[in-house]
Amino acid sequence: MNLSDLKPPAGQTHHKKRVGRGMGSGLGKTSGRGSKGQHSVSGYRRMRGFEGGQMPLHRRLPKRGFTNIFKKEYAILNLSRLEQLEGDTFTPDELLARGVIRKLGDGLKILGSGEITRKITVQAHVFSKSALEKIRAAGGTAEVIGEAV
Repeated sequence: MNLSDLKPPAGQTHHKKRVGRGMGSGLGKTSGRGSKGQHSVSGYRRMRGFEGGQMPLHRRLPKRGFTNIFKKEYAILNLSRLEQLEGDTFTPDELLARGVIRKLGDGLKILGSGEITRKITVQAHVFSKSALEKIRAAGGTAEVIGEAV
């Protein structure tokens, strides 16, 4: 068997519709676009959600919900990830340089998922209660630092 012998299953491919090739083709003259109107010319593009001048659905529906403009987006890191890393002191800048976190955002938040078995020192902007307990139980220290830049 050769790659050149491969063919798609019957009925999978269709012949391309050739428009504007004479009256006998069934799609001559106006090429299936009717006559006149904005849709009949090449280059026509309707906006997303356009409903022929009727008020579009996304404008008819009521808007609900609330967006908190004071929301903080933290870079999140679990204790299980800190356990995998070498070293015993971790700062946000060092973790950023090592590629452990991609973007600092409003700061670094340490979560308590996973276990920590060694003594480490972690500097972060926010710690969860379980993360604080686990770090201190392992003999480490958790230092809360000020606002992120």
